[in-house]
Amino acid sequence: MNPAFTKIEPDLLPILDELRRREPIFHNPEFGTTTAEFERATAPDYWEVGASGRRYSRDFILAWAKESIDHFVDAKDAGWRTEDFGIRRLGPDTYLLTYTLDQAGRRTRRSTIWQRSEDGWRILYHQGTIISAEGDDTIPV
Repeated sequence: MNPAFTKIEPDLLPILDELRRREPIFHNPEFGTTTAEFERATAPDYWEVGASGRRYSRDFILAWAKESIDHFVDAKDAGWRTEDFGIRRLGPDTYLLTYTLDQAGRRTRRSTIWQRSEDGWRILYHQGTIISAEGDDTIPV
């Protein structure tokens, strides 16, 4: 459930619908499975923090895509579920998208900063954080 602080403004609902279809990033064949597609989808200075806490550069992600293309995981085929989406405008054409990802029982909170450009949507930053084993860690506001 979305806490009260993530109430979605009505004018952001169409953008939320567009972006939620693109998640989880790098695991949706509709929006890319090749290194070239991932390159177009990420800003030149893209980086991320994985659920492990490790930081990954764009170069690392692109190399992973090149090496792993035969092992591409389609989130839908794998049975991964996304839920509890929230969105916040950060600036002109820049948005923070948040959600929960369930990968067969491994639950993580996800945050992606998206920017709309002339060439379409691109990712500026992404982070995953494992939800504690005790369950949902949402603190009431």
